[in-house]
Amino acid sequence: MQEASFSSLIKTLFYIVLFYYIFKFLMRLFLPILVKKAVEKAGQNFQQQYQNKPQNQSDSATSFDKSPDKKPRETKKVGEYVDFEEIE
Repeated sequence: MQEASFSSLIKTLFYIVLFYYIFKFLMRLFLPILVKKAVEKAGQNFQQQYQNKPQNQSDSATSFDKSPDKKPRETKKVGEYVDFEEIE
């Protein structure tokens, strides 16, 4: 069985810290580029959806179909109301 030495612990901690700072540096370089590409792609998708929208619908008029034949929802009755009086 091998034992961990103090020098290997220091070396491992050094590699972890080095990896952290390299990763942090690379994210500062590449993350803005990746976000910009994602926003452009989303904008293109929205533009394509807008262009594929059917032309027979008007943009400003919105109609709601209300059907009066539906029954109103009944409220659930949990129990009866009891009026309490104070006793002196």
